[in-house]
Amino acid sequence: MNWRIAEAKQRFSELIHAVTKEPQLIYNRNELVAVVVEAEMFEEFLTWRKQREQFSLADAFKELPQIAAEEDYILEVPSRQDRPSLFTDAIDDFSL
Repeated sequence: MNWRIAEAKQRFSELIHAVTKEPQLIYNRNELVAVVVEAEMFEEFLTWRKQREQFSLADAFKELPQIAAEEDYILEVPSRQDRPSLFTDAIDDFSL
């Protein structure tokens, strides 16, 4: 059921009883301003939101430079060396 704010205030206990059947939408001048749901549904939402906000791999990569600085870690990158490439050798075999 849809409620206007004033109506929801006046019939608050009816609104709360209606929540057991379905979420109750509260409008102010035809604009949805609130939704009243059962506590169990709200708990499910909080669990979902917490799972969604868990630390991701992208977050870990963002944190790496700071950890490296704190640990005085320096990544040693070996100098680049040319190595044989089977692909370019095969192309050379087909050259005109």
